[in-house]
Amino acid sequence: MTITKHILLEGRKSINGLEVSDNLGNMNWDEAKISCKKLGTGWRLPTKDELNMIYKNREEIGGFANLGYWSSTEDDSNDAWTQDFTSGLQFYFNKVNFSYVRAVRAS
Repeated sequence: MTITKHILLEGRKSINGLEVSDNLGNMNWDEAKISCKKLGTGWRLPTKDELNMIYKNREEIGGFANLGYWSSTEDDSNDAWTQDFTSGLQFYFNKVNFSYVRAVRAS
């Protein structure tokens, strides 16, 4: 049995109505979607806009690698949007490549 620790903002249960999970690891986009769902009801990849909001609050949330994170927003059948947590830039990335994953759910 895997126990997942969820990092929440100090004194609050959410950030703009979203609970943010701990880092789930480095994986391709399909694996990322599956890993989020395995956390339970309501857990999913953040949208491109939600991921940007998380990026802007990364210091307060904590626990981020200075690398790319997947969003659920697709560019086309081969690519999805990712965000670099060093520069803040968002760009589409081939889904077979690996990026880090943080799941969200409505709080």
